Amino acid sequence: MSHPAPLTDLERAIGIHFKKKDLLRQALIHRSAVRESRAYGNNERLEFLGDAVLELATTEYLFQLSDKPEGDLTNWRSALVQGEHLGEIANDLALGQYLSMSRGEEVSGGRTKVSTLANALEAVIGAIYLDKGYDVAKRFCEEFVLRDLDRLLAAGKHRDEKSVFQEVVQEKTGVTPHYQVMEEEGPDHDKEFTMAVYIGDERVAEGKGNSKQRAEQAAAKAALKAKGWK
Repeated sequence: MSHPAPLTDLERAIGIHFKKKDLLRQALIHRSAVRESRAYGNNERLEFLGDAVLELATTEYLFQLSDKPEGDLTNWRSALVQGEHLGEIANDLALGQYLSMSRGEEVSGGRTKVSTLANALEAVIGAIYLDKGYDVAKRFCEEFVLRDLDRLLAAGKHRDEKSVFQEVVQEKTGVTPHYQVMEEEGPDHDKEFTMAVYIGDERVAEGKGNSKQRAEQAAAKAALKAKGWK
Protein backbone atom coordinates (compact mmCIF):
# COMPACT_ATOMS: atom_id res chain seq x y z
CA MET A 1 0.00 0.00 0.00
CA SER A 2 1.36 3.41 -0.94
CA HIS A 3 1.13 6.25 1.58
CA PRO A 4 -0.67 9.39 0.33
CA ALA A 5 0.02 12.99 1.34
CA PRO A 6 -1.82 14.42 4.38
CA LEU A 7 -5.43 15.30 3.59
CA THR A 8 -5.17 18.51 5.63
CA ASP A 9 -3.06 19.89 2.77
CA LEU A 10 -5.89 19.17 0.33
CA GLU A 11 -8.46 20.76 2.64
CA ARG A 12 -6.39 23.95 2.66
CA ALA A 13 -6.04 23.85 -1.14
CA ILE A 14 -9.80 23.65 -1.73
CA GLY A 15 -10.75 25.88 1.20
CA ILE A 16 -13.08 23.28 2.73
CA HIS A 17 -12.54 21.64 6.12
CA PHE A 18 -14.51 18.45 6.61
CA LYS A 19 -16.46 17.66 9.74
CA LYS A 20 -16.37 13.97 8.79
CA LYS A 21 -12.77 13.41 7.73
CA ASP A 22 -13.49 9.82 6.77
CA LEU A 23 -15.66 11.02 3.87
CA LEU A 24 -12.73 12.79 2.27
CA ARG A 25 -10.48 9.83 3.02
CA GLN A 26 -12.93 7.46 1.33
CA ALA A 27 -13.19 9.76 -1.70
CA LEU A 28 -9.48 9.23 -2.30
CA ILE A 29 -9.30 5.45 -1.96
CA HIS A 30 -8.79 3.76 -5.31
CA ARG A 31 -10.37 0.37 -5.81
CA SER A 32 -6.94 -1.25 -5.95
CA ALA A 33 -6.30 -0.35 -2.29
CA VAL A 34 -7.88 -3.57 -1.02
CA ARG A 35 -6.88 -3.36 2.64
CA GLU A 36 -7.83 0.29 2.89
CA SER A 37 -11.10 -0.37 1.08
CA ARG A 38 -12.11 -2.96 3.66
CA ALA A 39 -11.83 -0.38 6.42
CA TYR A 40 -13.40 2.61 4.67
CA GLY A 41 -14.78 1.47 1.32
CA ASN A 42 -13.34 2.66 -1.97
CA ASN A 43 -14.43 5.84 -3.75
CA GLU A 44 -16.75 4.37 -6.39
CA ARG A 45 -20.04 5.10 -4.57
CA LEU A 46 -18.95 8.66 -3.82
CA GLU A 47 -17.92 9.05 -7.46
CA PHE A 48 -21.44 7.99 -8.49
CA LEU A 49 -22.95 10.60 -6.17
CA GLY A 50 -20.49 13.33 -7.12
CA ASP A 51 -21.16 12.80 -10.82
CA ALA A 52 -24.85 13.56 -10.22
CA VAL A 53 -24.09 16.60 -8.04
CA LEU A 54 -21.68 17.98 -10.65
CA GLU A 55 -24.18 17.49 -13.46
CA LEU A 56 -26.93 19.28 -11.52
CA ALA A 57 -24.62 22.16 -10.54
CA THR A 58 -23.42 22.49 -14.13
CA THR A 59 -26.93 22.35 -15.56
CA GLU A 60 -28.19 24.98 -13.12
CA TYR A 61 -25.20 27.22 -13.81
CA LEU A 62 -25.62 27.06 -17.60
CA PHE A 63 -29.40 27.50 -17.42
CA GLN A 64 -28.94 30.74 -15.46
CA LEU A 65 -25.99 31.88 -17.56
CA SER A 66 -27.46 31.70 -21.05
CA ASP A 67 -30.71 31.54 -22.99
CA LYS A 68 -29.10 29.33 -25.63
CA PRO A 69 -31.21 26.35 -26.84
CA GLU A 70 -31.03 22.96 -25.16
CA GLY A 71 -28.65 21.45 -27.71
CA ASP A 72 -26.02 24.14 -27.18
CA LEU A 73 -26.29 23.94 -23.39
CA THR A 74 -25.96 20.15 -23.55
CA ASN A 75 -22.75 20.45 -25.55
CA TRP A 76 -21.39 23.06 -23.15
CA ARG A 77 -22.19 20.80 -20.20
CA SER A 78 -20.46 17.87 -21.89
CA ALA A 79 -17.33 19.97 -22.34
CA LEU A 80 -17.30 20.92 -18.66
CA VAL A 81 -17.87 17.43 -17.21
CA GLN A 82 -15.82 15.37 -19.68
CA GLY A 83 -13.11 13.22 -18.13
CA GLU A 84 -10.26 15.07 -19.80
CA HIS A 85 -11.30 18.38 -18.23
CA LEU A 86 -11.95 16.87 -14.80
CA GLY A 87 -8.57 15.15 -14.97
CA GLU A 88 -6.88 18.49 -15.64
CA ILE A 89 -8.55 20.05 -12.60
CA ALA A 90 -7.65 17.08 -10.42
CA ASN A 91 -4.06 17.35 -11.63
CA ASP A 92 -4.00 21.08 -10.79
CA LEU A 93 -5.16 20.18 -7.27
CA ALA A 94 -2.51 17.42 -7.13
CA LEU A 95 -5.22 14.88 -6.22
CA GLY A 96 -2.95 12.08 -7.34
CA GLN A 97 -0.65 12.53 -4.37
CA TYR A 98 -3.56 12.08 -1.94
CA LEU A 99 -4.84 8.83 -3.44
CA SER A 100 -4.51 5.53 -1.61
CA MET A 101 -3.78 2.76 -4.10
CA SER A 102 -1.88 -0.48 -4.45
CA ARG A 103 1.83 -0.45 -5.22
CA GLY A 104 1.11 -2.09 -8.56
CA GLU A 105 -1.39 0.60 -9.50
CA GLU A 106 1.05 3.32 -8.52
CA VAL A 107 3.92 1.77 -10.49
CA SER A 108 1.67 1.59 -13.57
CA GLY A 109 1.13 5.36 -13.42
CA GLY A 110 -2.08 5.35 -11.40
CA ARG A 111 -1.41 8.72 -9.78
CA THR A 112 -1.37 10.47 -13.16
CA LYS A 113 -4.02 8.45 -15.02
CA VAL A 114 -6.69 10.82 -16.33
CA SER A 115 -9.64 8.51 -15.65
CA THR A 116 -8.48 7.82 -12.08
CA LEU A 117 -8.01 11.52 -11.37
CA ALA A 118 -11.37 12.47 -12.91
CA ASN A 119 -13.13 9.79 -10.87
CA ALA A 120 -11.41 10.99 -7.70
CA LEU A 121 -12.53 14.58 -8.33
CA GLU A 122 -16.14 13.43 -8.70
CA ALA A 123 -15.79 11.42 -5.49
CA VAL A 124 -14.49 14.51 -3.67
CA ILE A 125 -17.53 16.44 -4.90
CA GLY A 126 -19.74 13.67 -3.53
CA ALA A 127 -17.94 13.84 -0.20
CA ILE A 128 -18.35 17.63 -0.04
CA TYR A 129 -22.07 17.25 -0.74
CA LEU A 130 -22.53 14.74 2.10
CA ASP A 131 -20.43 16.72 4.57
CA LYS A 132 -21.39 20.32 3.72
CA GLY A 133 -24.53 20.16 1.59
CA TYR A 134 -25.41 21.14 -1.95
CA ASP A 135 -24.62 24.85 -1.75
CA VAL A 136 -21.00 24.28 -0.74
CA ALA A 137 -20.61 21.51 -3.32
CA LYS A 138 -22.05 23.83 -5.96
CA ARG A 139 -19.60 26.60 -5.00
CA PHE A 140 -16.73 24.13 -5.30
CA CYS A 141 -17.92 23.15 -8.78
CA GLU A 142 -18.22 26.80 -9.79
CA GLU A 143 -14.77 27.70 -8.49
CA PHE A 144 -12.84 24.75 -9.84
CA VAL A 145 -14.85 23.29 -12.77
CA LEU A 146 -17.28 25.80 -14.25
CA ARG A 147 -14.85 28.71 -14.40
CA ASP A 148 -13.22 27.09 -17.44
CA LEU A 149 -16.24 27.40 -19.73
CA ASP A 150 -14.91 30.24 -21.89
CA ARG A 151 -11.56 28.51 -22.38
CA LEU A 152 -13.20 25.21 -23.31
CA LEU A 153 -15.54 26.88 -25.79
CA ALA A 154 -12.64 28.78 -27.37
CA ALA A 155 -10.79 25.48 -27.76
CA GLY A 156 -13.80 23.83 -29.40
CA LYS A 157 -14.20 21.29 -26.59
CA HIS A 158 -17.99 21.61 -26.79
CA ARG A 159 -18.04 20.12 -30.27
CA ASP A 160 -19.40 16.61 -30.51
CA GLU A 161 -16.77 15.23 -32.89
CA LYS A 162 -18.72 12.06 -33.56
CA SER A 163 -21.77 14.02 -34.76
CA VAL A 164 -19.62 16.45 -36.74
CA PHE A 165 -17.75 13.60 -38.44
CA GLN A 166 -20.97 11.79 -39.29
CA GLU A 167 -22.51 14.93 -40.82
CA VAL A 168 -19.41 15.64 -42.93
CA VAL A 169 -19.08 12.03 -44.12
CA GLN A 170 -22.75 11.81 -45.05
CA GLU A 171 -22.51 15.09 -46.93
CA LYS A 172 -19.37 14.06 -48.82
CA THR A 173 -19.98 10.36 -49.43
CA GLY A 174 -23.64 9.63 -48.69
CA VAL A 175 -22.72 6.86 -46.22
CA THR A 176 -22.75 6.70 -42.42
CA PRO A 177 -19.44 5.98 -40.65
CA HIS A 178 -19.38 3.00 -38.30
CA TYR A 179 -17.22 2.00 -35.34
CA GLN A 180 -15.58 -1.23 -34.27
CA VAL A 181 -13.89 -2.32 -31.05
CA MET A 182 -10.24 -3.08 -31.81
CA GLU A 183 -8.98 -3.77 -28.29
CA GLU A 184 -10.01 -3.88 -24.63
CA GLU A 185 -7.31 -3.62 -21.99
CA GLY A 186 -7.28 -3.59 -18.20
CA PRO A 187 -9.50 -4.96 -15.42
CA ASP A 188 -13.27 -4.53 -15.50
CA HIS A 189 -13.22 -1.50 -13.19
CA ASP A 190 -10.56 0.32 -15.22
CA LYS A 191 -10.83 -0.74 -18.87
CA GLU A 192 -9.40 1.14 -21.81
CA PHE A 193 -11.05 0.68 -25.18
CA THR A 194 -9.57 1.19 -28.63
CA MET A 195 -12.19 1.95 -31.27
CA ALA A 196 -11.69 2.29 -35.02
CA VAL A 197 -13.94 4.37 -37.25
CA TYR A 198 -14.67 3.27 -40.81
CA ILE A 199 -16.09 4.89 -43.91
CA GLY A 200 -17.33 1.86 -45.78
CA ASP A 201 -14.35 -0.54 -45.76
CA GLU A 202 -11.78 2.20 -45.14
CA ARG A 203 -10.42 2.34 -41.60
CA VAL A 204 -9.88 6.07 -41.14
CA ALA A 205 -8.59 6.42 -37.58
CA GLU A 206 -8.52 4.97 -34.06
CA GLY A 207 -9.17 6.43 -30.63
CA LYS A 208 -8.82 5.33 -27.01
CA GLY A 209 -10.99 5.98 -23.96
CA ASN A 210 -12.19 4.48 -20.69
CA SER A 211 -15.59 3.82 -22.28
CA LYS A 212 -16.63 2.85 -25.79
CA GLN A 213 -18.39 6.20 -26.21
CA ARG A 214 -15.28 8.19 -25.28
CA ALA A 215 -13.12 6.02 -27.51
CA GLU A 216 -15.54 6.64 -30.40
CA GLN A 217 -15.32 10.39 -29.80
CA ALA A 218 -11.52 10.17 -29.82
CA ALA A 219 -11.60 8.15 -33.04
CA ALA A 220 -13.93 10.68 -34.69
CA LYS A 221 -11.67 13.54 -33.61
CA ALA A 222 -8.65 11.74 -35.07
CA ALA A 223 -10.58 11.01 -38.28
CA LEU A 224 -11.53 14.66 -38.75
CA LYS A 225 -7.86 15.58 -38.42
CA ALA A 226 -6.72 12.77 -40.71
CA LYS A 227 -9.14 13.86 -43.42
CA GLY A 228 -8.31 17.53 -43.00
CA TRP A 229 -11.92 18.33 -42.08
CA LYS A 230 -11.20 19.73 -38.61
